[in-house]
Amino acid sequence: MSIDATVPNVARMYDYYLGGYHNFAADREAAEKILAIFPDTPAAAHTNRRFMQRAVRHLTQAAGVRQFLDIGAGLPTQGNVHEHTDGRVVYVDNDPVAVAQARTLVKDDERVSVALADLREPEALLADPHVCGHLDLAEPVAIMLVSIMHFVPDEADPWSLIARLHDATAPGSHLVVSHLTLDGVDAAPAEQGTQVYRTSNAPIVPRTHAQIQRFFDGYEMLNPGLVWAGQWRPAPGEDTTSHGYGGVGVKH
Repeated sequence: MSIDATVPNVARMYDYYLGGYHNFAADREAAEKILAIFPDTPAAAHTNRRFMQRAVRHLTQAAGVRQFLDIGAGLPTQGNVHEHTDGRVVYVDNDPVAVAQARTLVKDDERVSVALADLREPEALLADPHVCGHLDLAEPVAIMLVSIMHFVPDEADPWSLIARLHDATAPGSHLVVSHLTLDGVDAAPAEQGTQVYRTSNAPIVPRTHAQIQRFFDGYEMLNPGLVWAGQWRPAPGEDTTSHGYGGVGVKH
């Protein structure tokens, strides 16, 4: 599959923030523009990744979840879901290039599957053979929406998309969300940052705490609720630099 290396790709930009090497010059150039505006972005990216890891470990060890559906996964590099659970994992992305690269990265792990599907078509996503052939959707599943919902515009009604996933999953399923916010950020750098992402393959849509909280309608929040991602059950001494909120909910 051919790769257009001239358009910044948000998955590869994120890989760059995390210190990875699955990125190209255009990705690095766009990422460096973000770093010029928000120099602590790599720290925030690592905080977000640690939030995901803590959530996965908690769901595996304390809640007994054995299945993880990571939607908008991008590239499964730098300590992703399958490295923090012994359960089954499906990574989902709507970018054929990211999916092809992901399949190469995890091809030797039979616990992991990768699906080319789109969050904006949740029923088709759940019916994809790489999803339903790998996970038993009659049993609890953790839906991971980590740093993906801020790439879904309001006109796509992201709240409805999550509600449809909620309704299609079994009691005991969990929802894990982290989401970029501009709460407390001055207008000028906020606009500069969003402008950089408008040149990428996925423009970004930061949201407020109240807007993000709505994603958990129908779920009971686990303590400490929807908080800055670095404040969700951090280990002592962890860097908690955050650019977004994170939370975990359970469906009863």
